[in-house]
Amino acid sequence: MPLTKKVATATIVIAMALSVSSCGAASGSDDDVVQIGVVSSGEPYWEKYTKAAAEAGIDVEIVGFSDYAQPNPALSAGELDLNQFQHIVYLAQYNVASSSNLTPIGSTAIYPLGLYSTKYDSVEQIPEGATVAVPNDESNQARGLLVLQSAGLVTLKDGGGIFSNVNDVVESESKVKVISLNAAVTATSLPDVAAAIINNDFIADAGLDAEDTLAQDDPSDPNALPYVNIFAADEGEEDNKTYQKLVDIYHNTPAVVKGVKKASGGTAEILNVPVKDLKKSLADVEADIEANDG
Repeated sequence: MPLTKKVATATIVIAMALSVSSCGAASGSDDDVVQIGVVSSGEPYWEKYTKAAAEAGIDVEIVGFSDYAQPNPALSAGELDLNQFQHIVYLAQYNVASSSNLTPIGSTAIYPLGLYSTKYDSVEQIPEGATVAVPNDESNQARGLLVLQSAGLVTLKDGGGIFSNVNDVVESESKVKVISLNAAVTATSLPDVAAAIINNDFIADAGLDAEDTLAQDDPSDPNALPYVNIFAADEGEEDNKTYQKLVDIYHNTPAVVKGVKKASGGTAEILNVPVKDLKKSLADVEADIEANDG
């Protein structure tokens, strides 16, 4: 689920004010401004992306948000045309929780989720009983806990899964204690904890590089499809030609691809997954969530 990372409130307010006047006209024609919500608006590749889109006849405005909780409600409310910040699991959880029908219209990349520390150089050095932080949003919390389990730091009830949370940590069989924090805070918490699971968007906030990771999951695993990041839109917009062109621009602009990989410290794997596969994965995860809640 790969946030400048802190976006000025004024910028967001201005951007959303503009969207109020334009969202009604945002039909996807080349004459409209297509507003895309992101949580990495300070990354240089977005400027290259908007330039490439303009050369293709599409006026794009990148709208920056400061955390993951904001772009989906903005898209649902019609304040955005698209967003690009989340993986399928995150979108599925939002859709189920809010009775929404946002849908993937194209993939971008998959990012490994890593464990970092400013106190220890390896997992083995983390002492018994130490505290490790994980993101508190449901999808990344479960994924982070699975990273900790693979690293031998915790044991999860029933082996864990995409619904695991900190209450599923079997303390008597785990080496460390686990706390959950806002994803934007896990990086800045490092002085106070032994280690933390940090999303790629926040690694730089901790003064770290992706190569500093002590442990991470495997993005090449076929079971990792639900963690592929996507462009999301309102349901029914999957065949919008302008939006599909914007997905193509992301994949076919070398400066953008290079910028995405650089921003992730070289960890991003660009993936162009068929939309039908993305939608099937979303439907499967939503069904699992609903069954689990039931």
